[in-house]
Amino acid sequence: MKENTPIAALGYANIDLERKRRTGYAEVIFCLGKTPEQVAGIMQKMAETERLIIGTKASVEQYEAVRSGLSSAGLDADGLSLTYYADAKMIILSETLRPAERKGSVAVVSGGTADIPIAEEAALTADAYGFEALRVYDVGVAGLHRLLERIEKIRSADVVVAVAGMEGALASVVAGLVSVPVIAVPTSVGYGASFEGMTALLSMLNSCSLGVAVMNIDNGFGAGHLAAMIADKGK
Repeated sequence: MKENTPIAALGYANIDLERKRRTGYAEVIFCLGKTPEQVAGIMQKMAETERLIIGTKASVEQYEAVRSGLSSAGLDADGLSLTYYADAKMIILSETLRPAERKGSVAVVSGGTADIPIAEEAALTADAYGFEALRVYDVGVAGLHRLLERIEKIRSADVVVAVAGMEGALASVVAGLVSVPVIAVPTSVGYGASFEGMTALLSMLNSCSLGVAVMNIDNGFGAGHLAAMIADKGK
């Protein structure tokens, strides 16, 4: 690789070294379909210059390879922590932020307990980008009182992420109760007619509530990223 070239060519991956300069956020590694060695190589190269690296849809084996590679290369520097979040299937290399350094808040709301892994993906992303993640889980519309009991906490956030499978009604209900943008995330949770999240996706796309943006099925990371961008620009 030539010095100052915006691409780091590893043979199996071309890392976009200027994405943070262009967009404000470094490249994120989609780990699904990559070998542990490939994920480790990409993260090791990025760790030469980045203080925040996120890997999504990651396995334990990929995390172990990353941890070993960073240690061997001497890149597990002071002030950085490497963590694997099993529920969300995320690898995050980052600095630890103090509460006083938080830039705002993102409420992450899940319909059911089965939606929590995707909700956690959104919450951890917002947290890594410097926002307080307000978790409000298992408050689906089948027991609406559970949502109403937590609504003031949700309203206190700068933006809301609503994560739900089944019929995906949660986003519409939440959007009718808050004055901030709602990012809807359909999950692949549900019985046969949920069609692995297609029913929730179509329901969210057809929301009659205003201020709802819809992510792809199970894309918790995308929702957390968009929520951080909205909250940041709203300051």
